[in-house]
Amino acid sequence: MPSYPPAYGDHFALRVTLRDITPGIWRQLHVPAQTSLGELHEVLQVAFGWQNSHLHDFTVGEIRFGMIDVEDEIFAVDEHAAPLGAVARAGTPFLYRYDFGDDWEHDIVVENVKPNGSDSITCSAGARACPPEDCGGAHGYENVLRVLNDPNDDEYASMKEWVGAKFDPQRFDAAAVNRRLASLAKRLSRRRG
Repeated sequence: MPSYPPAYGDHFALRVTLRDITPGIWRQLHVPAQTSLGELHEVLQVAFGWQNSHLHDFTVGEIRFGMIDVEDEIFAVDEHAAPLGAVARAGTPFLYRYDFGDDWEHDIVVENVKPNGSDSITCSAGARACPPEDCGGAHGYENVLRVLNDPNDDEYASMKEWVGAKFDPQRFDAAAVNRRLASLAKRLSRRRG
C-alpha cells in the first residue's frame, strides 16, 4: 500500500459502477492522485457520457464534497480543494451522485494505487452505454429499455426519436472515451498551470 497521502505522480485505478442497473454499467478509470474530486466529476461525465447539466456531489466516508458555488442546504467541503490522493487510498469505497432529480448513484472503489509519474487519464475497460439524461433514474431507464425492446409499443417511435437513432444500450466504445479523456487531461493540466 502506498504512503498516505499518495505521492504526486501516483495513479489511482478506480472501478465505477452505476447503481441499480442490471446488467451493470461500469468503467475502470486511471487518474492521477492530484486529481481533485471536482476534476474527477469531469472525468466521470466524459467516461459515462453524461452531459454535465445537473448538480452532483461525492460522499467519502461521512464527508460530503460538493460545489461550493451552488446554494445548498447541506454542508459540503469544496470538491476542488480535495485531491483524490488526500481523501482515498487503495480499497476506499465512495459515492458519486449525479442529477439529484434522477439520482444517479455511482459506486466508486479505489482498486489500487501505483506509481506512474504521468498526468494521463484513461479508461481501460467498461460495459454498456450510459442511460440518456433525464430519463427518470434507474426505474425510468428500465422503462426506456422495455419500450425500445418492443417495436409494437405505443411509445416506441417517440422513444426511439428521443434517445436518437444511434443509441445502443449495449455499446461501449473505449477508444472514443479515451480520446475525450485525453483532451480533458490536457485541459486539466493547463488549468493547473
